[in-house]
Amino acid sequence: MDKPGIVVTGASGRMGQMLVRTVLASPACRLVGALERPGHDWIGRDLGQAMGGPALGIAVSDDAVGVIAGAQAVIDFTSPAATVAFAELTAQARAVHVIGTTGLCADDLRAIAAAARHAPIIRAGNMSLGVNLLLGLTRRIAAALDEDWDIEIVEAHHRHKVDAPSGTALMLGEAAAEGRGAPLDDLRIPARDGVTGARPRGGIGFAAVRGGDVVGEHDVIFAAEGERVVLRHLATDRAIFARGALRAALWGQDKGPGEYDMMDVLGL
Repeated sequence: MDKPGIVVTGASGRMGQMLVRTVLASPACRLVGALERPGHDWIGRDLGQAMGGPALGIAVSDDAVGVIAGAQAVIDFTSPAATVAFAELTAQARAVHVIGTTGLCADDLRAIAAAARHAPIIRAGNMSLGVNLLLGLTRRIAAALDEDWDIEIVEAHHRHKVDAPSGTALMLGEAAAEGRGAPLDDLRIPARDGVTGARPRGGIGFAAVRGGDVVGEHDVIFAAEGERVVLRHLATDRAIFARGALRAALWGQDKGPGEYDMMDVLGL
């Protein structure tokens, strides 16, 4: 029983079920709870049976207070409003909160920062090793090239994704902006539609594609007169995010309160 107990939020979703399977397969931890929103038809059912497999002895619950109180870590890929609520409860439990939720606004981030004063929070728009390597490369290349090189970030995801640009695309934009020594808000080019005029020099543009079952594709394009440099990451299996999130939950077990990201987890 010395293995940390993990709670998965949004357990019925595609990412939630992948997280459940990843935690169950790991010898380093225990699955101690699964949460869903009130009124969901999985509430009260055995998690394993709800997922179409054998019983696990864990009932899906909407009692976030009770479930999180017995956990050492919460892995959370849900919605901004839910994540903010979970952050407060996880901080009260002094558990590690791993956040993969995207679409968080400034108010959400302030609430998460307040919770991080009491417990470790590890937040990343993407938890894969490859993407975090891409972030480092993007930052370095943006710093090496001048403003004659236009930067465009193109991302593609499945048809069900509700936010755009993706959290990963925004992370890449932040990395590029850091390389150029300015805040992303100062360099970001609004989404293009209609007659937009010429591209502003030194800006960072974004384009989003939605369709099918695309797990996640991200290109960072550096384009100048006569040449282009393209950095690309392709995700073909959602399990890479689940494995990264679990790694973060385990890494955070001996960490003090504060905000961390996957670069901290991976030592990059």
